[in-house]
Amino acid sequence: MDDLRVPPGPGVPRGLRIPAAELSERFSHGSGPGGQGVNTADSRVQLSLDLAATTALTDAQRIRLFEELAPRLAGTVLTVEAAEHRAQRRNRTAARERLAALLREALVPETPRRATRPTRGSQRRRLQAKARRSEVKQSRRRPRMD
Repeated sequence: MDDLRVPPGPGVPRGLRIPAAELSERFSHGSGPGGQGVNTADSRVQLSLDLAATTALTDAQRIRLFEELAPRLAGTVLTVEAAEHRAQRRNRTAARERLAALLREALVPETPRRATRPTRGSQRRRLQAKARRSEVKQSRRRPRMD
């Protein structure tokens, strides 16, 4: 198994290279298509990476990943699964691509929202809608006894 390469992107300008020794692969029977080979071939792949122990990340990147991927983590371990292909090799490739995409996406820094003001047209439309609504509600009132 080769090292996992995460291509350069907004949060990782030079990309990442995660050593193969830090990745853990588990294989099991995959459900779905495969005919007779389903019961004999361990084609489903679970690829795991311990974010706390990996040497490929800086402290800032590690903190960012813990914040972004918290719901997906089991302790400090991030696991992805691939079982859509019949061949184990294709599932291994799919799991590695999925893990790389997940890491790359989670490392993208948040861009702060730039405060803007409503346009004059949107303010006018909002006030017109409020006036129409007010007229509808007034028309539902009980008539006066004058």
